Amino acid sequence: MAARTRKIRHDDETRSKIQASQLINRLTDHVLGKVDMTSTQVTAALGLLKKALPDLAAVEHSGETTVHHDVTDRPMTEKEWATEFAAN
Repeated sequence: MAARTRKIRHDDETRSKIQASQLINRLTDHVLGKVDMTSTQVTAALGLLKKALPDLAAVEHSGETTVHHDVTDRPMTEKEWATEFAAN
C-alpha cells in the first residue's frame, strides 16, 4: 500500500474528541462483556473522560424567560383558526 502524499493533520480539539470516543468505546465494550478491564483501567478511563468531556450536571441555566400571549376577549371561530394556522 502506498504512503499518503498529503498527511492528515487534526487540530487539538479533534484529537481529544477521537481519544474520548475511543475511551467511550472501550468502556462500552467492557460493560457489554466484550473486553476485560481491571478496576484501575476503568477508573483511569473515567478520570480521562471527565477531563475530555464537559460535566453536564455542572451546566446551569440562569436568566429570566418572558412569554407574551396575544389574549383576545373572544374565542376564534373555526374559519379564523383555519386561516391563522393554515400557513404553519
